[in-house]
Amino acid sequence: MLTAILAFFIDTVIGDPNSRWHPVVLMGKLIGGLERLFYRPEDSDGKKYAMGAMLVLITLLVTYEAAAAIMMLSYHIPWEWGKIVVGALLLSFTISPKSLAKAGKGIYALLILGEIEEARKKVGWIVGRDTEELTDAEIARATVETIAENTVDGIIAPLFFFVLGGVPLAVLYRAANTMDSMIGYKNDKYLYFGRAAAKLDDVLNYIPARITGMLFIFAACLLGFDYKNAYDMMLRDAAKHPSPNGGYAEATVAGALHIRLGGINSYFGKKSLRAYMGEAIELTAPKHIMECIRMMYTVTVMFIIITYAMFGL
Repeated sequence: MLTAILAFFIDTVIGDPNSRWHPVVLMGKLIGGLERLFYRPEDSDGKKYAMGAMLVLITLLVTYEAAAAIMMLSYHIPWEWGKIVVGALLLSFTISPKSLAKAGKGIYALLILGEIEEARKKVGWIVGRDTEELTDAEIARATVETIAENTVDGIIAPLFFFVLGGVPLAVLYRAANTMDSMIGYKNDKYLYFGRAAAKLDDVLNYIPARITGMLFIFAACLLGFDYKNAYDMMLRDAAKHPSPNGGYAEATVAGALHIRLGGINSYFGKKSLRAYMGEAIELTAPKHIMECIRMMYTVTVMFIIITYAMFGL
């Protein structure tokens, strides 16, 4: 687990470098290239699904083998810590606590300063909904939802797969999650072509999401938030989320912070209701963004400590 500890340290100090050679950027280029190769609007729904599944298989194979090859080469580094450093660097590219915290803190600062237009713009970078008319409370809600949900696929899930199968499996997970974010949409173009990617992401996040929900409850206890309500809201509301996994983080955070997440969202001018999670004991405010960030970091450290204690990896 020294690899995971060092990866977390690298992310905390450096974060995600903005580079065209970033592994996730390279994954995106691979996925985009395969999409241009395999997607044809005139294909039948069945063929679109088959071609999308082919894209998934090729992407998983290429990314896993590339990561495995790098790790094999690291064995030949004439330095005792060489393998750990290379593995930690690769693993750090699969997790994003600093990026989540940076985005949340930036929006928090803008809300505190009353710069609502800039806050709407910045929150639009991390959510898919329309943000032009969001109120302060709605911006805070969108930010908390994003940080909570991304604690699963941006932190705990890659670390979970690292524990199961080392750095290559964590990289494979990141590739699967990247595919879901690029083609896993239920729209006219991707409903069938992206279905395999979306289903795979749901399957891979099933256990990590539930682990994250429980860790959020323990984090709430450690930080002095309402851990009992967090547990109650997870049991009551997690299944209401449109994703089979996202609700375990969002409902639990909502309960811990005494806020209500979900509600009316607008996508391309069309309003839709996402089920409420939690009770609006408090109006969602900028302070809840910072509290959610504290919970996110606490959950990350707890997962690393617990897995180190259990497996000593």
